[in-house]
Amino acid sequence: MMNSMIIGKYVPGDSFIHRLDPRTKLITMFIYVFIVFLANNGWTYGLLTFFTCILLFLSRIRLSFFVKGLKPILWVIVFTFLLHVLLTKEGHVVFQWLGMEVYDQGIQQGAFISLRFLLLIVVTTLLTLTTTPIEVTDGMESLLSPLKKWNIPVHELALMMSISLRFIPTLMEETEKIMKAQVARGVDFSDGPLSERMKAMTALLVPLFISAFKRAEELAVAMEVRGYRGGKDRTKWRELTWGRIDTAFMILLGFLAIVLWLLRS
Repeated sequence: MMNSMIIGKYVPGDSFIHRLDPRTKLITMFIYVFIVFLANNGWTYGLLTFFTCILLFLSRIRLSFFVKGLKPILWVIVFTFLLHVLLTKEGHVVFQWLGMEVYDQGIQQGAFISLRFLLLIVVTTLLTLTTTPIEVTDGMESLLSPLKKWNIPVHELALMMSISLRFIPTLMEETEKIMKAQVARGVDFSDGPLSERMKAMTALLVPLFISAFKRAEELAVAMEVRGYRGGKDRTKWRELTWGRIDTAFMILLGFLAIVLWLLRS
């Protein structure tokens, strides 16, 4: 299951989304995180869902691949929905079961919050699927470049974020390997009391942390050996170019934000 996660992976392609400037995609993600909280009714959530589906279509990434990669986190969305359904006590009672009352407002709120969470995951995952870690680093550094006036290490911050995204799939694969090795040695992660399962997780977390620190040290040594130096004197092989297509996309995103504001109830 962990091997199928797509968060942090990059899928090569030549789609409309792939060709966008990384700064455009980063700005889109930040604005999208803001405007998704403007949605508060069926029309606004429907418009956001339609816009997200258009992005998926323009990325030319197979829907089956995308759905399969999001399966490991679907339980979080389901849990969020059930939490709102069971704890919200507003509106009219829809049905009762085992002494618990389910209200229509709870179902509606649970559906909206779960959909909001899903849309945020889809858009952020789409960023990593269509943008290489190097492009993310360059785009983030370019957007944060005004902070250099206050001696903030913008390049180092962008590099750390890029490396973190790059190693998410690697750590997932490492976790799956360690888990299979521990299961082969008789460790049970699924059955038994909660206290026993928590102890079993130690057999997973300790080697995982050791492996993560070892990889970080190897990466640091490799960068030092190759003479890597970040900072203002470092040149770039690929220069970022903001084109008309990026401007048009930003205008479309601004129009979407205005429409969402007008459709709010």
